[in-house]
Amino acid sequence: MKALVCSTLGATEDLTLEERPDLTPGKGEILIDVKASGVNFPDILTVQGKYQFKPPLPFVPGTEVSGIVTQIGEGVTRHAVGDKVIGTLPIGAFAEQCVTSEYTAFGMGKSMSFEQAAGFAVTYGTSYYALKQRANIQPGETLLVLGAAGGVGIATIQIAKAMGATVIAAASSEEKLDFACQAGADLRINYSTENLKEKVKELTNGKGVDVVYDPVGGDYSEQAFRSIAWDGRFLVIGFASGPIPAMPLNLALLKGASLVGVFWGAWAARSPQESFKNFAELIDMIDSGKFSPLVTEVYPLSDFKAALDSITERRAKGKVILSMA
Repeated sequence: MKALVCSTLGATEDLTLEERPDLTPGKGEILIDVKASGVNFPDILTVQGKYQFKPPLPFVPGTEVSGIVTQIGEGVTRHAVGDKVIGTLPIGAFAEQCVTSEYTAFGMGKSMSFEQAAGFAVTYGTSYYALKQRANIQPGETLLVLGAAGGVGIATIQIAKAMGATVIAAASSEEKLDFACQAGADLRINYSTENLKEKVKELTNGKGVDVVYDPVGGDYSEQAFRSIAWDGRFLVIGFASGPIPAMPLNLALLKGASLVGVFWGAWAARSPQESFKNFAELIDMIDSGKFSPLVTEVYPLSDFKAALDSITERRAKGKVILSMA
């Protein structure tokens, strides 16, 4: 099988496409013939050695796939050969085959293509967990999404609208904001040309937003927290801009607000049944027509440099996919 291999931590340009032995599932595992893989910002950080998870070298990056089950290991009861599945794994997704636990794979549902399914688990899983379990967002509440045109941003907009929230999209260009509004955002803020805090206050008639979803970090996090409403929840998703903000904690006190960490992967490992339930609910939303996962860029595995550059240079709108076809 072909696989993208990281032999030295550092630049994504140093990854190599190699032939590797075919895989075999162990007890409780399934072998997936990978059709497509989703590309996420943590994949870049893992290759650079900057992520909290540091696999031993060499390794195959990537954490989410879609494909067809071709073998099952001893004791597997959740899946059968021929099933179309979405799978998550710590590493190993950027390859033509992968092995994962039967408990970290689930059916694709009726509506998604392999490309849509490949970009579904991490972004939609993270966003739904953030909004449902961590923020407990309610119909009629207002959500501010930073980095709104990125993969998790678009997923959050779609899910939040399906849950009955009003969504304010914030991004760095009008083109990105157009894309976010096409995905369902109600209101928009260009934080390259507008003051984020003041614009939020204007759009909410001085109340502020009930929930902030922040996968960006950097300079805009504090402005967003200053725009939060009483009893608001600030969701810490990640730091795509690079710098980790030093948030003045007195803001939480003054606003009766919460800073809430969102580490979906660790939660899913600790609460697999709840994670399965979340995915079942998301698949039902999609199959019932509430939204459809957006895929904007699909690259063949051989063109992995262009796919990864789209993420590292923050050019991506929506989800970036590597196709094994």
